[in-house]
Amino acid sequence: MSASSFWFLVVGGSAALTHLVVFSLTQHRMWPELANALGFCVAFFVSFAGHRLLSFKDASTSVATSLGRFAITALAGFASNELVFVLLLRSLDWPALLALVTALVFAAGQTFVLSRFWAFRR
Repeated sequence: MSASSFWFLVVGGSAALTHLVVFSLTQHRMWPELANALGFCVAFFVSFAGHRLLSFKDASTSVATSLGRFAITALAGFASNELVFVLLLRSLDWPALLALVTALVFAAGQTFVLSRFWAFRR
């Protein structure tokens, strides 16, 4: 496993945990879909900082360019996350936390590919 892959997993895991904690603390105060969006917003900053400083520290793009590209990458990941989350939660009646964990795993691969080869291109 390369250092980049290792740090991607660590940072991604930290961001996913942040997302889950925010979701867990807020899901009973708002619609689960909004709690998911709030978790994403908080985790976005954990993810960008970690990926820029650790996973892709040798990026040849500027911080501003990486941030813009990563925002697009993260929003694409969130769109697939929210789609899977709503499908599992509303259509298949899964428990909210299980639906979110499944949706986060689903979106992780897409986020890695877009981050590695575009947002933080070497």
